[in-house]
Amino acid sequence: MLEKTIEKKLREAVKKAGGIALKFVSPSYAGMPDRLILFPDGKVAFAELKAPGNKPRALQETRHRLLRSLGFRVYVIDSVEQIGGMIDELHAS
Repeated sequence: MLEKTIEKKLREAVKKAGGIALKFVSPSYAGMPDRLILFPDGKVAFAELKAPGNKPRALQETRHRLLRSLGFRVYVIDSVEQIGGMIDELHAS
């Protein structure tokens, strides 16, 4: 499965669950996650999308650690099956 297919499924699932999954682009700060996930009540997370079995690059891992240290949730998603768990976790928080 391609990364863009997983990304499309993520967008659709987040929308169906009442949120939005915005494409996140930070031209002056490389390595940031692909999507900003926003749900009602101020629930925010970042999602890094990867093709199955692929891992984030070192710079991406550095950015993930930074975001987590600031209190944000960062998910690395490389399969459609992970999407529901991410949404459930965000709704429960």
